[in-house]
Order: sequence, then C-alpha cells, then structure tokens
Amino acid sequence: MENFVVSARKYRPDSFETVVGQPAITTTLINAIKTKQLAHAYLFCGPRGVGKTTCARIFAKTINCQVLGDDTEACGECESCQSFSQNRSFTIHELDAASNNSVEDIRNLTDQVRIPPQVGKYSIYIIDEVHMLSSQAFNAFLKTLEEPPAHAIFILATTEKHKIIPTILSRCQIFDFNRIKVIDIMEHLKVVSGREGVEIDSAALNIIAQKADGSMRDALSIFDQVVSFSGKVVDYKTVVANLNVLDYDYYFKITEAFLSGNYKQALLIYNEILNNGFDSHNFINGLGGHFRNLLVTKDPETIQLMELSGELADKYLEIAKMSSEAFLFAGLEIINAADIHYKQAKDSRLYVEICLLKLSTILLAPVAASVTLDSHAKSDDKPVSAAKENPAPITESTTAPEPASVKQTPTPASTPAPTQTIASSPASTPKGLRPTPRLSDFMNKQQDSNETSSEIKIEAALEPQGAILALSQENLLLLWNDFADTIKNEQPRLYNTLLSQTPVLLDKKVSVNLNNPLQAKALSSIHNELEGYLKARTGETNLLLEPIVNQAGQTERKLYTQDEKYTHLKKQNPNLDLLRQNFNLDFD
Repeated sequence: MENFVVSARKYRPDSFETVVGQPAITTTLINAIKTKQLAHAYLFCGPRGVGKTTCARIFAKTINCQVLGDDTEACGECESCQSFSQNRSFTIHELDAASNNSVEDIRNLTDQVRIPPQVGKYSIYIIDEVHMLSSQAFNAFLKTLEEPPAHAIFILATTEKHKIIPTILSRCQIFDFNRIKVIDIMEHLKVVSGREGVEIDSAALNIIAQKADGSMRDALSIFDQVVSFSGKVVDYKTVVANLNVLDYDYYFKITEAFLSGNYKQALLIYNEILNNGFDSHNFINGLGGHFRNLLVTKDPETIQLMELSGELADKYLEIAKMSSEAFLFAGLEIINAADIHYKQAKDSRLYVEICLLKLSTILLAPVAASVTLDSHAKSDDKPVSAAKENPAPITESTTAPEPASVKQTPTPASTPAPTQTIASSPASTPKGLRPTPRLSDFMNKQQDSNETSSEIKIEAALEPQGAILALSQENLLLLWNDFADTIKNEQPRLYNTLLSQTPVLLDKKVSVNLNNPLQAKALSSIHNELEGYLKARTGETNLLLEPIVNQAGQTERKLYTQDEKYTHLKKQNPNLDLLRQNFNLDFD
C-alpha cells in the first residue's frame, strides 16, 4: 500500500516561483542573489503557515546551487541541490530553537560555524522559532551573529517578532511575511485539486480559505480533511457540514428579517442556529463580518475588500442594495458592543437575543400618536368624544434619566378636557452648567395647549433607541447630551465638559468651542467614538467633529481663592475696599 503524504508536504514550494502570496519578499531575495549582495543574517517573521521556513530553505538551496539558471532558480540537479533534496546536505543546517534553546546549544552552534562548507560556497544555518531561545542564549549568540565567518549565513524564523531582543533585530535584515489572501489560497487549492482529481466548487474553496485564516498550511490540511469526508466530489454543503461552519444562508435570512423589522423570525433563526450546535459568540463574530461585507459591497471603491466571488458575491450585492449605509453603521455598532461585552453576560442566549431585537428595530419609524380635540365638535363625533372622555395616558420612559412632572393647565369654559404638558425638571442639571435639551425630554413629547385656539392638539412621540434622526441643530443637541449620559458614571469630568459646551452645526461640520487645551485633550480620547455615534444616529457619513480651543481663554487666569476674587472686584470698584474697612468686614 502506497504511503499517503499530506498535501501540505506534498505540494510544498521548492522554488521562488511556486511560493504563494509573498511576491515582494521573493523578488527581494532573487535580486540579492543576482547582484551578489547577500547579508550575513536574515529574520523571517510572520503568522503561521505563510512560507517563512519554506522561503528560508529555497533561499539556502539557491545561493549554494552550482549551476544557477538565468531565472535565478536552483537547478535541482547539481550535487548541492541533490544533497539538499535528499536531506543529506552538510552545508545547510536546520536548528529547532524550541528544543535547543540553552546556552550550551548556542555554543555548539558557534563551534560548528567555524567549519567551512564541503560543497558550495556558503554554510547556511536556519534557526526556526528563534524567539524560544533563552535570554542567556541570545546574549551568547550576539557576537557570532554580528561578525560570523565569511562563509556563514544565518536565517532566523519566528512567529513572535516582539519576543526577540532588539540587539538581535538590529543585526538582521528583517522580512515581514503577510497573511496569504483568500483569493490566492483559492487559486492554489484549485491547482492542488486538479492534480489530485478532486471536483470542488468555488463556494467550498472560499469556505476553506476563510477557515484557514491566511495560512496555506492550514488550508491544505483542511482540504485533505474535506476530501477524506466527501471523496473526489466536494460541494459547499458537505464542507459546511464537515467543518461545522455557519452557512451564509443563515446570515442572509436573518438580515432580511432585520430589514423587515421581523424580530420573531430573527429569534427563530437564532434558535435554529443554537439547535445545530453552533456557538453564540462565533455567531456574533460571523454576523459582524457579514455586515462588514454588506457595507464594503455598497461602494465600487470598497467592493475589492470583499474576498468573495461567484454566486455568493452576487447574493451580497443583492442584499446590499436593500440595506442603507445608516442601517449597516448602526448594526455594526450594536454587534461590536455585543462582541465586547459577551463574556460578561450571565445569560449568553438572552444577551444575544436582546442584540437581535435591537437590530430588528433599527429601521422602525418613530411610534407616534396624534389626537385632535375640537371644542366645537358635534356631539355625534365619536372619535373626538372618546378622546375627550379618555385622554391618552402619559407614561414616563424607563430610559429617561430625568424625572418628569405633569402639570394641569387651566382651560376655557368651551374646552371640556384639560391639557396635560410635560415639564422637564431642572434638578438634574449640573450646577453652573446651562441646561440644554436631552433626547430623553423628547421620548414623551406633547405640545403646550393654545388657550385662544379653538383646536387643541396633544402629540405624543416616542423615539426608539437607535432611530435615525434628521441632521439639525436641535437633534444635534439631543444626541450630544444623550452621548454624554453614556459616559456619566465612568468619566464624570468629561461628562461635565460635554454638558458645558454647546455644539454648533455648520453644514456637515460639528464645531464645539473648548476653554483650554486640557479639555481638548480629554475630548480627543472619545473623539472617534463621539463622531461615529453622531454619524450612525444621523446617517450622515461625511459628518465631521471639529473641536476649537478658545485662544483667548488660554491667557485668562481663572480666579479661585477669595483673595483673588476680592482683588479683581476691587480693581473694578475701588470704593469696595473703603466699604470693607468702614464696616470691618472680612471673608468667611
């Protein structure tokens, strides 16, 4: 029986031309060989499975090739290439730093470096996972790495560059390997499947590439796993079932439920997902990626960011046309918050369901009820009579931060029903700050009665959380104060700073004057968050927040002590000092 070789080893690149997804690095190495400008130490760093060790081996084989071709690729036939391919080379050495990380191991390496190569021009030392060396081993390696013999070249490889000490980094040419793009992985898998005689559709390849997360080795391992499960014919459904991946259809169906405001359908889809054994947190992350794909699909300039093709891309285009940018912005904000706080929730299912309810109500129009009372209405006008006898109750929203008091306004004799208006209590306004309207003040809104009019209107309007508001100065003040309430407990000083300033809307720019650089510095910590909130709630993606520091205010020194205040007043009115002396007055 023939021994099976996994695809990750069987189709491992053996030349620069076959390396996938790293064109800049391979071009640089080829040019270094052509011009004979070889450094004595290289550092290849990047995520797993992107070709670090593979490129190190190809580079080592190429610089020692005795019959180098015009394309700067190893011939594969000379003694040096043959010995390398058969793992019997005495000029190319590989060291695993994960298991050889002591000072003694580095000393043995230092002694070995002195021996010149038997075949070829260079002795190449490939040290994998070099970040695993101990600090003492690093220090013992410094001198040799900085001034090795002329025939020695070191190639270090690591997935954790930040763990390598700076003195090592400064002695190496550093090459940062990128994650391999989804489209590049798909193209390589097509080649592999063709050689293996496997029929696989593009949607299945896309799922494998997405699951690999930029690693070609992981992609080939997943490919082998799927082929073992499905045989020589692989389709999208079998890949989803084998890898336990959420089908894109779930995300499309639940998005359609959000767009139609059908929260019941959204909850049923989520229940089906749980019954199929999927994790709620993975579902939230996938939903965020789904909304991101819809957003980048809406614009021709950003559609290239969506690494999808075929029928799946067409489906995204169809749903993206049905979704507004404001809806997607608000949805991403809700999903991101759910992802951040998911682990803190005691009941994860209820937490995700609340998130789905919020997503289902983004596009709901404000709930409004309007009743017209006519003092001269006929007695047989049943709707008006009913309204007179049973005025609509006024309920206080549980989300409103300020209490509301109900006052009864005297009415003329011709008006049988009293008019109720809501007056916002000023008790919650911070001392020294001018009161400005809040979003909560408008959650139970009614117009004041007009005693001279023959017709009295009572309107109650409720703004749902997350509703899109038209961009105006009035709505800007509402959103500004509503955002301030969200940071009231965590950042009270910044909360007071926001309330002490009045933002001004100038076209698509929100200008806010600040008294000093300290306020500007404090506001900068939430600048992006506040600007994004205003964009999401108004639907204006081009809205800009522009803080302006009052230059005059920087030079004025505020008066704090009693003496300073008294001296300032005395300059304005010299008789004040005479009054204090005559009556023998003093400070408290």
